[in-house]
Amino acid sequence: MPFDTRLASLTDAPDREARNRRAVAIWLLVLCGMTWVMVVLGGATRLTGSGLSIMEWAPLTGALPPVSEAEWRRLFALYQRIPQYELVNKGFGLEGFKAIFWLEWTHRLWGRLIGVVFLVPLAWLAWRGAIGRRLLPRLLGLFLLGGLQGAVGWFMVASGFFPESTAVSAYRLVVHLALALALYAAMLWTALQLLPPPREVAPAGARVWLACVAGLVALTIVAGGFVAGLHAGLDYNTFPLMGGQVVPEGYASLSPWLRNLTENIAAVQFDHRLLASLTLLGALAVALRYWGPARGRLRGALGALVLCVLLQYGLGIATLLLVVPVHLAVTHQAVAVAVLTAALVALHAAREERA
Repeated sequence: MPFDTRLASLTDAPDREARNRRAVAIWLLVLCGMTWVMVVLGGATRLTGSGLSIMEWAPLTGALPPVSEAEWRRLFALYQRIPQYELVNKGFGLEGFKAIFWLEWTHRLWGRLIGVVFLVPLAWLAWRGAIGRRLLPRLLGLFLLGGLQGAVGWFMVASGFFPESTAVSAYRLVVHLALALALYAAMLWTALQLLPPPREVAPAGARVWLACVAGLVALTIVAGGFVAGLHAGLDYNTFPLMGGQVVPEGYASLSPWLRNLTENIAAVQFDHRLLASLTLLGALAVALRYWGPARGRLRGALGALVLCVLLQYGLGIATLLLVVPVHLAVTHQAVAVAVLTAALVALHAAREERA
Protein backbone atom coordinates (compact mmCIF):
# COMPACT_ATOMS: atom_id res chain seq x y z
CA MET A 1 0.00 0.00 0.00
CA PRO A 2 1.44 3.44 -0.92
CA PHE A 3 2.55 5.63 1.99
CA ASP A 4 -0.08 8.39 1.42
CA THR A 5 -2.86 5.80 1.23
CA ARG A 6 -1.77 4.31 4.54
CA LEU A 7 -1.52 7.78 6.04
CA ALA A 8 -5.03 8.67 4.83
CA SER A 9 -6.34 5.43 6.30
CA LEU A 10 -4.74 6.15 9.66
CA THR A 11 -6.06 9.72 9.64
CA ASP A 12 -9.58 8.59 8.78
CA ALA A 13 -9.70 5.97 11.56
CA PRO A 14 -10.49 8.40 14.44
CA ASP A 15 -13.20 10.09 12.35
CA ARG A 16 -14.77 6.74 11.51
CA GLU A 17 -14.71 5.70 15.16
CA ALA A 18 -16.35 8.99 16.18
CA ARG A 19 -19.08 8.52 13.56
CA ASN A 20 -19.71 4.97 14.78
CA ARG A 21 -19.95 6.08 18.40
CA ARG A 22 -22.34 8.87 17.43
CA ALA A 23 -24.53 6.47 15.45
CA VAL A 24 -24.77 4.04 18.37
CA ALA A 25 -25.51 6.90 20.78
CA ILE A 26 -28.31 8.27 18.59
CA TRP A 27 -29.84 4.79 18.28
CA LEU A 28 -29.77 4.39 22.08
CA LEU A 29 -31.32 7.83 22.58
CA VAL A 30 -34.16 6.86 20.22
CA LEU A 31 -34.70 3.75 22.35
CA CYS A 32 -34.70 5.96 25.45
CA GLY A 33 -37.46 8.09 23.91
CA MET A 34 -39.49 4.98 23.08
CA THR A 35 -39.03 3.65 26.61
CA TRP A 36 -40.18 7.00 28.00
CA VAL A 37 -43.37 6.70 25.94
CA MET A 38 -43.74 3.12 27.19
CA VAL A 39 -43.63 4.28 30.81
CA VAL A 40 -46.31 6.88 30.09
CA LEU A 41 -48.52 4.30 28.35
CA GLY A 42 -48.05 1.97 31.30
CA GLY A 43 -49.20 4.70 33.67
CA ALA A 44 -52.26 5.37 31.54
CA THR A 45 -53.22 1.67 31.45
CA ARG A 46 -52.92 1.46 35.23
CA LEU A 47 -54.94 4.61 35.90
CA THR A 48 -57.76 3.58 33.56
CA GLY A 49 -57.85 -0.03 34.73
CA SER A 50 -56.97 -1.24 31.24
CA GLY A 51 -54.04 -3.46 32.16
CA LEU A 52 -56.16 -6.55 32.88
CA SER A 53 -58.22 -6.39 29.69
CA ILE A 54 -56.00 -8.84 27.76
CA MET A 55 -56.03 -12.24 29.43
CA GLU A 56 -53.58 -14.01 27.13
CA TRP A 57 -49.79 -13.97 26.91
CA ALA A 58 -49.04 -14.22 23.19
CA PRO A 59 -45.77 -12.40 22.37
CA LEU A 60 -46.07 -13.01 18.59
CA THR A 61 -49.72 -13.56 17.69
CA GLY A 62 -50.84 -10.94 20.21
CA ALA A 63 -49.40 -8.23 17.97
CA LEU A 64 -52.46 -8.62 15.73
CA PRO A 65 -55.67 -7.00 16.99
CA PRO A 66 -59.06 -8.75 16.87
CA VAL A 67 -60.50 -8.57 13.35
CA SER A 68 -63.88 -10.28 13.77
CA GLU A 69 -66.88 -9.91 16.04
CA ALA A 70 -66.43 -13.52 17.17
CA GLU A 71 -62.86 -12.82 18.30
CA TRP A 72 -63.96 -9.72 20.19
CA ARG A 73 -66.63 -11.72 22.00
CA ARG A 74 -64.16 -14.49 22.84
CA LEU A 75 -61.73 -12.02 24.41
CA PHE A 76 -64.56 -10.26 26.26
CA ALA A 77 -65.75 -13.61 27.63
CA LEU A 78 -62.25 -14.23 29.00
CA TYR A 79 -62.24 -10.83 30.69
CA GLN A 80 -65.65 -11.48 32.24
CA ARG A 81 -64.13 -14.33 34.26
CA ILE A 82 -61.79 -12.17 36.36
CA PRO A 83 -62.70 -10.29 39.57
CA GLN A 84 -62.14 -6.85 38.03
CA TYR A 85 -65.12 -7.34 35.72
CA GLU A 86 -67.37 -8.74 38.44
CA LEU A 87 -66.46 -6.18 41.10
CA VAL A 88 -65.71 -3.03 39.06
CA ASN A 89 -66.90 -3.16 35.45
CA LYS A 90 -69.79 -5.59 35.42
CA GLY A 91 -72.34 -4.69 32.78
CA PHE A 92 -70.24 -2.15 30.85
CA GLY A 93 -70.69 -4.16 27.63
CA LEU A 94 -68.54 -5.00 24.65
CA GLU A 95 -67.95 -1.36 23.67
CA GLY A 96 -66.68 -0.56 27.14
CA PHE A 97 -64.36 -3.55 26.94
CA LYS A 98 -63.01 -2.38 23.59
CA ALA A 99 -62.13 1.01 25.09
CA ILE A 100 -59.84 -0.50 27.76
CA PHE A 101 -58.59 -3.24 25.41
CA TRP A 102 -57.16 -0.82 22.85
CA LEU A 103 -55.05 1.04 25.41
CA GLU A 104 -53.51 -2.15 26.80
CA TRP A 105 -53.01 -3.54 23.27
CA THR A 106 -51.19 -0.33 22.28
CA HIS A 107 -49.02 -0.60 25.39
CA ARG A 108 -48.00 -4.15 24.50
CA LEU A 109 -47.52 -3.34 20.81
CA TRP A 110 -45.21 -0.47 21.71
CA GLY A 111 -43.15 -2.87 23.81
CA ARG A 112 -42.80 -5.19 20.82
CA LEU A 113 -41.73 -2.23 18.64
CA ILE A 114 -39.03 -1.35 21.17
CA GLY A 115 -37.74 -4.91 20.87
CA VAL A 116 -37.59 -4.65 17.08
CA VAL A 117 -35.93 -1.21 17.15
CA PHE A 118 -33.38 -2.62 19.59
CA LEU A 119 -32.58 -5.91 17.87
CA VAL A 120 -32.51 -4.97 14.17
CA PRO A 121 -30.17 -1.93 14.42
CA LEU A 122 -28.04 -3.83 16.95
CA ALA A 123 -27.46 -6.61 14.41
CA TRP A 124 -26.82 -4.10 11.61
CA LEU A 125 -24.39 -1.97 13.63
CA ALA A 126 -22.55 -5.05 14.86
CA TRP A 127 -22.27 -6.37 11.29
CA ARG A 128 -20.83 -3.04 10.13
CA GLY A 129 -18.28 -3.12 12.93
CA ALA A 130 -19.67 0.04 14.50
CA ILE A 131 -19.90 -1.54 17.97
CA GLY A 132 -16.68 -2.13 19.87
CA ARG A 133 -15.90 -5.47 21.49
CA ARG A 134 -16.28 -4.07 25.00
CA LEU A 135 -19.62 -2.44 24.23
CA LEU A 136 -21.33 -5.38 22.53
CA PRO A 137 -21.78 -7.53 25.69
CA ARG A 138 -23.35 -4.56 27.48
CA LEU A 139 -25.81 -3.99 24.64
CA LEU A 140 -26.71 -7.68 24.53
CA GLY A 141 -27.30 -7.53 28.28
CA LEU A 142 -29.62 -4.55 27.82
CA PHE A 143 -31.58 -6.48 25.19
CA LEU A 144 -31.98 -9.41 27.58
CA LEU A 145 -33.06 -6.99 30.31
CA GLY A 146 -35.74 -5.68 27.95
CA GLY A 147 -36.97 -9.21 27.32
CA LEU A 148 -37.08 -9.83 31.07
CA GLN A 149 -39.09 -6.63 31.45
CA GLY A 150 -41.76 -8.03 29.10
CA ALA A 151 -41.96 -11.26 31.10
CA VAL A 152 -42.22 -9.31 34.37
CA GLY A 153 -45.02 -7.28 32.80
CA TRP A 154 -47.06 -10.44 32.25
CA PHE A 155 -46.13 -11.66 35.75
CA MET A 156 -47.55 -8.37 37.05
CA VAL A 157 -50.75 -8.62 35.00
CA ALA A 158 -51.33 -12.21 36.15
CA SER A 159 -51.51 -11.01 39.76
CA GLY A 160 -54.77 -9.25 38.88
CA PHE A 161 -56.44 -12.58 38.08
CA PHE A 162 -56.38 -13.78 41.70
CA PRO A 163 -59.74 -14.16 43.53
CA GLU A 164 -61.06 -10.87 44.95
CA SER A 165 -58.30 -8.93 43.18
CA THR A 166 -59.33 -5.96 41.05
CA ALA A 167 -55.83 -4.62 40.36
CA VAL A 168 -52.29 -5.90 40.02
CA SER A 169 -49.95 -6.51 42.96
CA ALA A 170 -48.22 -3.34 44.17
CA TYR A 171 -44.98 -5.27 44.61
CA ARG A 172 -45.03 -6.59 41.05
CA LEU A 173 -45.97 -3.14 39.75
CA VAL A 174 -42.95 -1.60 41.47
CA VAL A 175 -40.62 -4.30 40.11
CA HIS A 176 -42.01 -3.68 36.60
CA LEU A 177 -41.54 0.08 36.91
CA ALA A 178 -38.08 -0.19 38.48
CA LEU A 179 -36.86 -2.53 35.72
CA ALA A 180 -38.17 -0.18 33.03
CA LEU A 181 -36.38 2.79 34.58
CA ALA A 182 -33.19 0.76 35.14
CA LEU A 183 -33.21 -0.15 31.45
CA TYR A 184 -33.86 3.49 30.51
CA ALA A 185 -31.06 4.76 32.77
CA ALA A 186 -28.58 2.18 31.47
CA MET A 187 -29.30 3.07 27.83
CA LEU A 188 -29.12 6.80 28.54
CA TRP A 189 -25.84 6.51 30.46
CA THR A 190 -24.31 4.37 27.72
CA ALA A 191 -25.36 6.93 25.08
CA LEU A 192 -23.84 9.77 27.13
CA GLN A 193 -20.58 7.85 27.42
CA LEU A 194 -20.42 7.45 23.64
CA LEU A 195 -20.91 11.15 22.93
CA PRO A 196 -18.02 13.63 23.22
CA PRO A 197 -17.36 14.36 26.92
CA PRO A 198 -17.79 17.86 28.35
CA ARG A 199 -14.72 20.03 27.96
CA GLU A 200 -15.08 21.69 31.34
CA VAL A 201 -13.92 20.10 34.59
CA ALA A 202 -16.58 20.13 37.32
CA PRO A 203 -16.00 21.77 40.70
CA ALA A 204 -14.73 19.42 43.38
CA GLY A 205 -17.50 17.50 45.10
CA ALA A 206 -20.19 18.21 42.52
CA ARG A 207 -20.23 14.63 41.24
CA VAL A 208 -20.72 13.15 44.70
CA TRP A 209 -23.61 15.43 45.56
CA LEU A 210 -25.27 14.91 42.19
CA ALA A 211 -24.99 11.14 42.71
CA CYS A 212 -26.85 11.60 46.00
CA VAL A 213 -29.58 13.60 44.25
CA ALA A 214 -29.88 10.95 41.53
CA GLY A 215 -30.26 8.32 44.25
CA LEU A 216 -33.03 10.37 45.88
CA VAL A 217 -34.78 10.65 42.51
CA ALA A 218 -34.70 6.86 42.09
CA LEU A 219 -36.00 6.23 45.62
CA THR A 220 -38.79 8.79 45.14
CA ILE A 221 -39.93 7.10 41.92
CA VAL A 222 -39.95 3.67 43.59
CA ALA A 223 -41.96 5.10 46.48
CA GLY A 224 -44.34 6.60 43.92
CA GLY A 225 -44.78 3.13 42.48
CA PHE A 226 -46.11 1.91 45.82
CA VAL A 227 -48.40 4.96 46.02
CA ALA A 228 -49.77 4.00 42.60
CA GLY A 229 -50.03 0.30 43.43
CA LEU A 230 -51.99 0.93 46.65
CA HIS A 231 -54.02 3.83 45.15
CA ALA A 232 -52.71 5.80 48.11
CA GLY A 233 -53.18 9.09 46.29
CA LEU A 234 -56.93 8.80 46.84
CA ASP A 235 -56.44 9.40 50.58
CA TYR A 236 -55.06 12.36 52.53
CA ASN A 237 -55.82 14.84 49.75
CA THR A 238 -54.41 17.84 51.60
CA PHE A 239 -50.97 19.41 51.58
CA PRO A 240 -48.65 19.81 53.42
CA LEU A 241 -50.43 18.15 56.37
CA MET A 242 -51.92 14.66 56.28
CA GLY A 243 -55.10 14.36 58.32
CA GLY A 244 -54.17 17.60 60.10
CA GLN A 245 -50.77 16.23 61.15
CA VAL A 246 -47.24 16.30 59.82
CA VAL A 247 -46.85 12.55 60.32
CA PRO A 248 -50.24 10.90 59.77
CA GLU A 249 -51.91 8.90 62.49
CA GLY A 250 -51.44 5.18 61.92
CA TYR A 251 -48.07 5.56 60.20
CA ALA A 252 -46.72 2.47 62.00
CA SER A 253 -49.96 0.53 62.45
CA LEU A 254 -48.82 -2.66 60.69
CA SER A 255 -46.65 -5.38 62.16
CA PRO A 256 -43.87 -6.16 61.51
CA TRP A 257 -42.88 -2.53 61.10
CA LEU A 258 -41.29 -2.94 57.65
CA ARG A 259 -44.70 -3.75 56.15
CA ASN A 260 -45.67 -0.12 56.70
CA LEU A 261 -43.17 0.99 54.06
CA THR A 262 -44.95 -0.96 51.31
CA GLU A 263 -48.48 -1.80 52.51
CA ASN A 264 -49.66 1.02 54.80
CA ILE A 265 -51.37 3.76 52.76
CA ALA A 266 -50.57 6.50 55.29
CA ALA A 267 -46.91 5.53 55.52
CA VAL A 268 -46.45 4.98 51.79
CA GLN A 269 -47.86 8.38 50.90
CA PHE A 270 -45.92 10.14 53.67
CA ASP A 271 -42.65 8.49 52.57
CA HIS A 272 -43.25 9.57 48.96
CA ARG A 273 -43.89 13.15 50.09
CA LEU A 274 -40.79 13.12 52.29
CA LEU A 275 -38.51 11.73 49.57
CA ALA A 276 -39.92 14.19 47.02
CA SER A 277 -39.23 17.09 49.41
CA LEU A 278 -35.69 15.86 50.06
CA THR A 279 -35.13 15.56 46.32
CA LEU A 280 -36.31 19.15 45.80
CA LEU A 281 -34.11 20.48 48.61
CA GLY A 282 -31.15 18.44 47.36
CA ALA A 283 -31.50 19.69 43.80
CA LEU A 284 -31.81 23.31 44.94
CA ALA A 285 -28.84 22.98 47.31
CA VAL A 286 -26.57 21.47 44.65
CA ALA A 287 -27.60 24.08 42.08
CA LEU A 288 -27.01 26.96 44.51
CA ARG A 289 -23.68 25.52 45.65
CA TYR A 290 -22.23 24.82 42.20
CA TRP A 291 -24.03 27.24 39.86
CA GLY A 292 -21.30 29.88 40.16
CA PRO A 293 -18.24 27.70 39.53
CA ALA A 294 -20.03 25.42 37.04
CA ARG A 295 -19.50 26.02 33.34
CA GLY A 296 -20.92 24.87 30.01
CA ARG A 297 -22.84 21.60 29.97
CA LEU A 298 -22.90 21.20 33.77
CA ARG A 299 -24.47 24.61 34.33
CA GLY A 300 -27.19 23.88 31.77
CA ALA A 301 -27.82 20.46 33.31
CA LEU A 302 -28.14 21.95 36.80
CA GLY A 303 -30.70 24.44 35.54
CA ALA A 304 -32.68 21.71 33.78
CA LEU A 305 -32.61 19.54 36.91
CA VAL A 306 -34.01 22.29 39.12
CA LEU A 307 -36.74 23.18 36.62
CA CYS A 308 -37.80 19.54 36.22
CA VAL A 309 -37.87 18.93 39.98
CA LEU A 310 -39.91 22.08 40.61
CA LEU A 311 -42.39 21.12 37.88
CA GLN A 312 -42.66 17.58 39.20
CA TYR A 313 -43.20 18.74 42.78
CA GLY A 314 -45.98 21.10 41.68
CA LEU A 315 -47.61 18.36 39.58
CA GLY A 316 -47.49 16.00 42.55
CA ILE A 317 -49.28 18.50 44.79
CA ALA A 318 -51.90 19.26 42.12
CA THR A 319 -52.50 15.55 41.45
CA LEU A 320 -53.02 14.96 45.17
CA LEU A 321 -55.31 17.94 45.82
CA LEU A 322 -57.49 17.13 42.78
CA VAL A 323 -57.75 13.45 43.82
CA VAL A 324 -55.66 11.92 41.03
CA PRO A 325 -57.25 12.98 37.73
CA VAL A 326 -55.94 10.71 34.99
CA HIS A 327 -54.38 13.43 32.81
CA LEU A 328 -52.45 14.96 35.71
CA ALA A 329 -51.34 11.60 37.07
CA VAL A 330 -50.04 10.50 33.67
CA THR A 331 -48.19 13.81 33.28
CA HIS A 332 -46.73 13.35 36.76
CA GLN A 333 -45.35 9.96 35.74
CA ALA A 334 -43.96 11.35 32.48
CA VAL A 335 -42.16 14.21 34.23
CA ALA A 336 -40.69 11.71 36.73
CA VAL A 337 -38.70 10.30 33.81
CA ALA A 338 -37.66 13.85 32.88
CA VAL A 339 -36.33 14.38 36.41
CA LEU A 340 -34.37 11.12 36.23
CA THR A 341 -33.00 12.16 32.84
CA ALA A 342 -31.91 15.57 34.08
CA ALA A 343 -30.23 14.03 37.14
CA LEU A 344 -28.26 11.54 35.03
CA VAL A 345 -27.24 14.16 32.47
CA ALA A 346 -26.05 16.46 35.26
CA LEU A 347 -24.16 13.61 36.91
CA HIS A 348 -22.46 12.74 33.64
CA ALA A 349 -21.62 16.39 32.99
CA ALA A 350 -19.88 16.62 36.37
CA ARG A 351 -16.61 15.35 34.93
CA GLU A 352 -13.84 15.68 37.47
CA GLU A 353 -10.16 16.01 36.73
CA ARG A 354 -8.33 12.71 37.13
CA ALA A 355 -4.77 12.24 38.28
